[in-house]
Amino acid sequence: MHLPSYSSLHVRLAGGVATVALDHPPVNTLDGQMMLDLHDLLGRLRADDTTRVIVFESAHDEFFLAHVDFGIFDSYPALEAVRKDYLHVNVHQGIGELLRSQPQVTIVKLAGIARAGGAEFVAAADMTFAGTERGKIAQSEVLLGIIPGGGGTQLLLEKAGRNRALEVVLGADLFDAETAALYGWINRAVPDAELDAFVTRLAGNIAALDPGVIEGVKRALPAADLTRGLNVEHDEWYRLVGGDAPGRKMRLAMERDLQTAGPERDLEGFLRQVSADI
Repeated sequence: MHLPSYSSLHVRLAGGVATVALDHPPVNTLDGQMMLDLHDLLGRLRADDTTRVIVFESAHDEFFLAHVDFGIFDSYPALEAVRKDYLHVNVHQGIGELLRSQPQVTIVKLAGIARAGGAEFVAAADMTFAGTERGKIAQSEVLLGIIPGGGGTQLLLEKAGRNRALEVVLGADLFDAETAALYGWINRAVPDAELDAFVTRLAGNIAALDPGVIEGVKRALPAADLTRGLNVEHDEWYRLVGGDAPGRKMRLAMERDLQTAGPERDLEGFLRQVSADI
């Protein structure tokens, strides 16, 4: 299969497995261009019956996906080109819905930090395996005075249950891989030194299954219809993001070099300080 060159993705195809490295330096934020690239790639792979598994990894040593890029609002005109393909959800939620409905098995190899929109991407995949040392995950949006807007509330409700979803979203703490696995947020934690080999073996074993098996299993275990909850999530996110406080917090955070490695390593502490200084 021939794929175009993407500015934010590096794709390798081998043995029925597409390995996709997410790459938007300096801290791997999910921006409008990456959303467009993912939309295009997933659409092309959807029609490719030779690709049976899609593995997502990061091109960055520390961050899988830091969060949605704070310049995302500037990307809205470009995102209009694909909005028609998401009739019942917003574009950010739509990327997660594409992941959840792919005919291929989607696997995240989490060897870094995933927060907010990055955590939503992780939760939308069929499976996630995280390194016990470097794999970490958080929904930190409430620290900006908003709520998750890319499916996080509904994905957590489905995977972790209401009580744990409330803890994750409202507590806004960074979870280690072992606790995230205990909560059902990810499949399991794997020692960092074994993570690559583990995911490679699993993806290869799945890709080698007899024709029709993957399709049959995914039809028998379909992704739940989250549309109603996603609509409520979007409405609440939209209501909050237009308020005064989120805008002030975002501006001050960017003035203090958010989206660089230093602040991003302890984003929760950084944003709590920003809130205290508003």
